[in-house]
Parts: sequence; C-alpha cells; structure tokens
Amino acid sequence: MATRIDGKTLAAKVKAQVAEEAAKLPRQPGLAVVLVGEDPASQVYVRGKEADCGGCAIRSFPYRLPAETTQRELLDLIEKLNRDPAVDGILVQLPLPEPLEEAAVIAAIAPEKDVDCFHPFNVGELMIGEKGFYPCTPASVMRLLAEYGVELSGKSCVIVGRSNIVGKPLAMLMLRENATVTICHTKTEYLKKECSRADILISAAGQAGLITGDMVKEGAVVVDVAVNRRADGTLCGDVVFEEAAGRASYITPVPGGVGPLTRAMLMKNTLYAAVIHGK
Repeated sequence: MATRIDGKTLAAKVKAQVAEEAAKLPRQPGLAVVLVGEDPASQVYVRGKEADCGGCAIRSFPYRLPAETTQRELLDLIEKLNRDPAVDGILVQLPLPEPLEEAAVIAAIAPEKDVDCFHPFNVGELMIGEKGFYPCTPASVMRLLAEYGVELSGKSCVIVGRSNIVGKPLAMLMLRENATVTICHTKTEYLKKECSRADILISAAGQAGLITGDMVKEGAVVVDVAVNRRADGTLCGDVVFEEAAGRASYITPVPGGVGPLTRAMLMKNTLYAAVIHGK
C-alpha cells in the first residue's frame, strides 16, 4: 500500500517558516485579496487565505466588491493597490463574474505583486527558467515531492491537465528538474497507455474517477491535484484512491494533499514579494 503524502503537516511547516521570516522584516508584509461578487466557493477560499495571513505574520487587506462592479472600477482599484507601499501582493479571486475580463485584470496587476504568478511577464519568466514567483499549486506539488525525497531527474512524468494554472506551469517546473514530461488531457486518445508508463503521475483534469488503478504503474508516485464534489457533497480528486494506492509507492489524498500546501505557498510568495519590495 502506498505511503500517503501529508499536505496538511507540510503546510503547517511552511507557514511557520513564513511567519518566522516575516517577523524579521523591517515592515510587515501585506496581501490584498479582492473578491468580486458573492460566489460561495470563492468566499470560502478568500476567508481561508485571509486566515492564513493571520497565522503567517502577514497583513491582510480585504476588498469585497459587488457583482455589478465595472471593469473600470476594478482596474482603478488594482492601480491603487499597485501604488500602495503597504501592499506587497495582490490576489484577485477567480473566476470573475461576467462581463469582467479576467485577462485584462491579470495584466493590470504589477508583475512584482502578482503572487499568483498569472501575469504574462511572470509566466514568461517561468518559461525561460528565471527565478521569480512560482504558481502556488504547481509549487506545492514540487515541494511535496521534494519533502518525500522523490527523485525527478530522468524520470517519466505524465501530467493529465493542460490549464494555465496547473498543467502548463507544472510541466515547466518538472523540466527544470530534468524530468521527461508528457502533457495529456481528457481528449488524449490513449490516456491509459500514457499514464501507465509514468514514474510520476499527476492529475489535474477535474474529472472524478478519471484515473483508475489499472492506469498506475507499479511503484509510481501519484499526485492528485483536482478537487471535485460528489453528488453527496463530499470531495474527491481525479484518482480512484484505493485502487491507485494499491499500486503506487506514494500518493496524495483529496482532501489533505496538495490543497492545504497551495494556500501555504501563497503565503510564501507574499513573503518573497515583500523581500523584493524591500530591496
């Protein structure tokens, strides 16, 4: 049976490290979190991020805007936050209500305050291997694998999912560690064949039950990034956990795997932004 990768414990460790380092800075780091509208899931995420700030010696600047907020009003707020010396990081919770344009909003955030690493400049930096912000979810995957001593160099890594938030940036981070990367998705014709040869199998497709036990190579490391909600309200990932755990060497649970660490990596990015801001 596979070893369960414990994201909660590692998240607590990372947040404690952030709090320790933040306390050494001449000024308390600040994170502005902007929520437009009243999407219930987004409200939960934002509350969690604000609570994390409190535990990491990071000042939280919450902004709650009505769903009727115009593009101009939102961009004006971002410009104000870009100029605010107390704000080191800016996070605009996605998705935005229509007709707001996400691409324009992301592009308006100053790259040095883009703690989500969504800005085209930071995405380009990631692509060419420069040091800077790493997207929170891909960064959490890399930290989990490092914590458990998973060797990446020369290994076959199959990523199921091609999003700009997880799949694509995670592939870039894996390439930095000399893994051989294959990106698949729900339209991949021979998905089982591709997955079954992976030393490291990562699923971020958002489709419950997509990865079954017979798609997992014996001894593979399985990382389930997705969070799906079943009809009964419980959460699950893409991977059929018990089946995969019977073949894998290491596996992340959902919940309790990648998710908790993703929030911790946001705090780490905010700390990094504050350090850069102070130079």
